[in-house]
Amino acid sequence: MTDVYLLPIRTASVIFPGLALLMFVPTAVVIYRRHGVMTRWRVLSLYAGVYYALTALCLTIVPLPSPSVDVCAKYPSFAEPQFMPGTAFADIWKEAHHRVTFNALVLENSAVWQTVFNLLLLLPLGAFVRIHFRRGPMAATAAGFAGSLLFELTQYTGLWGLYACPYRLFCVDDLIVNTAGAALGWAAAGPLARVVPDLATLDDRALDLHRVPFGRRLLALLLDMTGAALLTGAVGGLVLLGLGTDAVLWVPPAVWVLWFVLVPRWSGATPGKHVLLVKLVTRSGGRPGHGALAVRAAVLGLPFAGVWFIAGATLPAAGADPSTLIEVAGVVGYREVAYALTADPSTGLALLLAPVAGLAVVVWCVRAVRRHPEGLGLHEILSGVRNEALPHATARRGGGPDGPAGTESETESGTESESGTEKQSLPGADHERALARP
Repeated sequence: MTDVYLLPIRTASVIFPGLALLMFVPTAVVIYRRHGVMTRWRVLSLYAGVYYALTALCLTIVPLPSPSVDVCAKYPSFAEPQFMPGTAFADIWKEAHHRVTFNALVLENSAVWQTVFNLLLLLPLGAFVRIHFRRGPMAATAAGFAGSLLFELTQYTGLWGLYACPYRLFCVDDLIVNTAGAALGWAAAGPLARVVPDLATLDDRALDLHRVPFGRRLLALLLDMTGAALLTGAVGGLVLLGLGTDAVLWVPPAVWVLWFVLVPRWSGATPGKHVLLVKLVTRSGGRPGHGALAVRAAVLGLPFAGVWFIAGATLPAAGADPSTLIEVAGVVGYREVAYALTADPSTGLALLLAPVAGLAVVVWCVRAVRRHPEGLGLHEILSGVRNEALPHATARRGGGPDGPAGTESETESGTESESGTEKQSLPGADHERALARP
């Protein structure tokens, strides 16, 4: 019987790492926009909830029937939902074979243990609602009902149409017991909720008027680099079709200037910083001009320009023509390029040298920022352009003992450290006026 539960748990353990990696960036964006800082306790609580939800889902659908199995013929009795409440008691009496003994009614009764399992399935959900979201019993009960209904509908629809017929039974008793389990979990989590600090309180301790967390800045830069790379690829493909390979070489610097100079000058921030609610300002709090933004963009682009230069210098030495590679990649496809590089190891090593050198420069830059007393990078020191946080979704509009809106800091409770931050001397009302500037 234990194998029935161990297989879904093992399945969830295998799926979770990949799922956690895929959802990290969207999760970080949501947390920064909503709370202004990403503390380790909030991340741990959230990912624990995701892992539990994934495990609960696997427990309701795994093991899956083999594709060769005709589920309609094998499970004909599951085609009709069981809407009559109380059938669980009939199943318990049936499994006891009408014997009124403790072993028959409880210990050796599979229907009893299945009911207990259904009660425990959503019990952690009620505790999660109380501890993570700080909601009341009605919210926990509603969450339990919604989660149970999702599981039952998933079973009834044959995994939402993956199977022609359901391979598990839709039972209203399961819906009732699951919902009761969530409510019971909320009640049982009372002592723990009184001991565990409120996550909002931990966020308030990590917020500071004068600092933008390094992780928030780094995530914004990651979004900007990804967006610029995607735009470069799209524009480069169009230019390749229309103007040829020679014009493609001008696409990366043109997109770079557009993304990191023209857009920030017009809107006050790069697209990635807009997503993370961060704007670019000068030392005095004003909007930076084209010159300062150009210096910042040039310094940021040095690692990538180095990669471009190394590729251009090493490929001809290895006997490869960069324009030919671009043409082959655009016309033939990247798979053929990979085959060609495998056949010519010297060209492959030449291409590998460029990204490795670029990665080394990026790592060095990150370490330099983390070690700087004010967390400033070379691009910020030379350009005079700084980051300033805009109010996040749950920010207090106005000052207070826990700090005013739109503030960030890094303390021992957060995932950030004080290195890699940027200071702004804008206390109190001056800070609010600075946020209102264009």
